[in-house]
Amino acid sequence: MVQCLYSSSAAAAPNLCFSLRCSRWIFSRSAKSAAARRNSAAFTSVRAEKENDRDGRTFVVTTPLYYVNAAPHMGSAYPTIAADAFARFQRLQGRNVVFVTGTDEHGEKIATAAAAKGRKPKEHCDLIANEYASLWKDLNISYDKFIRTTDEAHERAVEQFYKRVYDKGDIYCANYEGLYCVNCEEYKDAKDLIEEQCCPIHRKPCVERKEKNYFFALSKYQSRLEELLSTRPDFVRPPFRMNEVLGWVKEGLHDFSISREAVEWGIPVPTDKKQTIYVWFDALLGYISALLDGKEVTPENAAASGWPASVHIIGKDILRFHAVYWPAMLWSAGFAIPETVFGHGFLTKDGLKMGKSLGNTIEPQELVSRFGVDSVRYFFLNEMEFGRDGDYSEERFITIVNAHLANTIGNLLNRTLGLLKKNCASTIPVDSESIPEENPVRVFAEAAVALAKRRYSELHFSSACEALLSLANTGNAYLEERAPWTGFKQKGTPAAEAAAKDLAVILESVRILSVALSPVVPDLCRRMWLQLGYQDEHFNQISWDDTRWGGLKAGQLVATPSPVFPKIEAEVADSSLAKAAV
Repeated sequence: MVQCLYSSSAAAAPNLCFSLRCSRWIFSRSAKSAAARRNSAAFTSVRAEKENDRDGRTFVVTTPLYYVNAAPHMGSAYPTIAADAFARFQRLQGRNVVFVTGTDEHGEKIATAAAAKGRKPKEHCDLIANEYASLWKDLNISYDKFIRTTDEAHERAVEQFYKRVYDKGDIYCANYEGLYCVNCEEYKDAKDLIEEQCCPIHRKPCVERKEKNYFFALSKYQSRLEELLSTRPDFVRPPFRMNEVLGWVKEGLHDFSISREAVEWGIPVPTDKKQTIYVWFDALLGYISALLDGKEVTPENAAASGWPASVHIIGKDILRFHAVYWPAMLWSAGFAIPETVFGHGFLTKDGLKMGKSLGNTIEPQELVSRFGVDSVRYFFLNEMEFGRDGDYSEERFITIVNAHLANTIGNLLNRTLGLLKKNCASTIPVDSESIPEENPVRVFAEAAVALAKRRYSELHFSSACEALLSLANTGNAYLEERAPWTGFKQKGTPAAEAAAKDLAVILESVRILSVALSPVVPDLCRRMWLQLGYQDEHFNQISWDDTRWGGLKAGQLVATPSPVFPKIEAEVADSSLAKAAV
């Protein structure tokens, strides 16, 4: 279907035929996109509600609070880039977004990692938390709140929350004996382990433990969780993650330990200073304490600060904590539950989950240094269907980035600006609004933007990118079909006038693209915006309304053509690899 845009007969085809081919292409999705549409069905009503919700209510987007046992890697950068793209998209919709991220800094694994480096736990946490903040800056992450679970305000919040649950009668003391995964900070059922009692995620043996703990009465909330999952199919996304949660709940819920007797690096249990609060009972509260900014932990204060979260974006390995434990904890304390928990897949390398514990990570700082932040953000959001696992390949990384950002988008803008400079003194010849509504690029732009908006709303970033790349493909095909350079040779004729209008058509489509693709590649889109002659401060004020056709005005002076995305050359990549090896 894509090839028809570049067929040899295209130049002779009428515009109507071209428009029909474009429309068929955008709505003829790949099998992957078709699956994404099916998976998004349960989210449609929620999406529609949010698209109509501009009443000023805070829209809270969260990433996991990342464990600081070691430096951040691409597996933690990936969901943060996705959350950032979603937050940016929601801001374009005019919503009051609060984007929360941060670090989880208590627990046995942290103390062990610090000791191995000859550091005190807090010193280690400070160092790694700073590395996360630095990486988020490198990746252009536009977070509003960065919560650390060692912050005094957070620790007070955990104590207050614990007391609310304790006063509800949902915490009791008992002895526990079982298999414990230190890396997961979780007791495991033997049936869930692989050979030699190893954790299936970290591939390391679990250890036998027996100790007195305080337990949360999760089983008390069995029926309420069943009701939640049956009445709110959008609570867990994508739908196949909901199926996992349904399976866990169907097996029957068991009370879980929320304290540790042998772990010193943690928040002391308010009712028993000999124990520390379980790291997950501690860390989950970070989503609320980040919003409260030190205020008392009450449902009223939380609601006034933006709670409940609109979406928790988390890895599938921590889905149980967020979709089962967390709502029950919130109910116990009298708080509203989040609207949606979205469990994304793993980034893999050699078929295994990418993780610090396995030592098979990809360093995001290195990728940004070698290829730039736009490349990194685009590849991982475009190439991976968010929600499913995706494998990283450097060869494919370079191929995709060059083909999409350099050749398709960057070249379209640069060659059109070059023609405008040569033939129209770098001046927009007509108002883009004057372009007929039936113009095929205009028709296609409206369809592509509408589709991208739906896909962004559903967190289907790859499909949103696909729709917008199709707009650039259409622009390139239109340019080849119309061949304005031939019209400009007939100076002073209707052909030359039509050629000038064709350039306005292409540049208007690029202007729309610079707004619609900005959640994914904000820096690239800013450069595109500036090339069109706008000021930098204007880009900071754009909204989704700016994707409507008609923004370019006659007489607008554009910038001197300059590549917005230079192609990654093979020798550059090879040179970077050689340096890395040294």
